[in-house]
Amino acid sequence: MTRRVRAWVLVLGGLGFAALFALACGGLPRFGGDWHPYGDRAVRAALSRHTANSVASVNFDQRAFDTLGEESILFGSVLGTVVLLRQTRDENRRAPAPAPVSAPVRRYARLALPVTLLIGLYVVAHGQLSPGGGFQGGVVVATALHLLYIAVDYRALERIRPVGLYEVGDAAGEAAYLLVGTGALAAGAAFLANVLPFGTFNTLSSGGTVPVLNAAIGVEVACGVVVLLARFLDQAVEIEDPGQDARDGAAQ
Repeated sequence: MTRRVRAWVLVLGGLGFAALFALACGGLPRFGGDWHPYGDRAVRAALSRHTANSVASVNFDQRAFDTLGEESILFGSVLGTVVLLRQTRDENRRAPAPAPVSAPVRRYARLALPVTLLIGLYVVAHGQLSPGGGFQGGVVVATALHLLYIAVDYRALERIRPVGLYEVGDAAGEAAYLLVGTGALAAGAAFLANVLPFGTFNTLSSGGTVPVLNAAIGVEVACGVVVLLARFLDQAVEIEDPGQDARDGAAQ
């Protein structure tokens, strides 16, 4: 295909996209009006499945397959980071020296750690009831663990952060989301369809598969962020050349 033909293909494709986009925008409701068909349908669907948080209903019920793609982006990013930043043969890993931390910072971080961790778990557990959910709560949980890095030092963080277990947790969260979707297929419904009992409205057990998928996202995000930060923090390494010392001595 010549450059001229590729240019014409690009122009025709762009014109076709522009025409379809204009038609789609023409069918949108007027800005600032009192008619909101998409919002009304989303809220109606959330209430029909006993999900108090309509945003969680959209994420984990009405467009649960799209959320799987978003979760997979984070999973792929963590996997790529683990592969690219793995320790190589010519890297010499040494334990970092403890850094001095002022007493007020140490006290505040120690007090904030359990509170932040509890808030993160609460946000994940109540994702189908109130604003928040697995994505937001997972980041808060991962942040809470790293407050120990501020309160003490990196070695203290390593003791409560066995990276191997968090890597397993990251994969388990991703797999759990897929297994819930596969379970819907086994039940004779569409992939990731909401097939569990909807429960009582505005309770932790309401929403059918919404709280289950939300919890899977929370585990995947929390573990994924911990692994991601661990790989970047572990890059404080020194690469040594065995023959460099000899060459430096000869040069002197």
